[in-house]
Amino acid sequence: MKRSPALRKLSNEHHHGLVLAKRARKAAGTEDAQRAWQEIRARFATELEPHFLAEESGLLPALERAGATDLVQRTLAEHAALRRLIGENGAQSMTGFAELLEQHIRFEERELFEAAQQKLSPEEIGKLAH
Repeated sequence: MKRSPALRKLSNEHHHGLVLAKRARKAAGTEDAQRAWQEIRARFATELEPHFLAEESGLLPALERAGATDLVQRTLAEHAALRRLIGENGAQSMTGFAELLEQHIRFEERELFEAAQQKLSPEEIGKLAH
């Protein structure tokens, strides 16, 4: 299904998340792991956290009102798990973080955003862009 223009920004941001997951996976267990983890944590704060907040303040409440409670709950639970992992001070969290982030992005693209396009009116989706 073609992505609604109002959801394209969020969808495009997922590319950055996948790049971050790949970076974490590649650096895990290397001599560079600790430095990479600090970089990943910084990028999480500037790129992913604002993305999560945008979803949590606009898209998820709209989907909740439309009855997509299970999708909303899963999204919130995964956001919380990713925040918990990124808050850990050890590079040993990198692989788990990378795997969960990639799975989460795939879920949002394949299920959450598709549900939004099916369950929300064009007017409701349009409001998300603002």
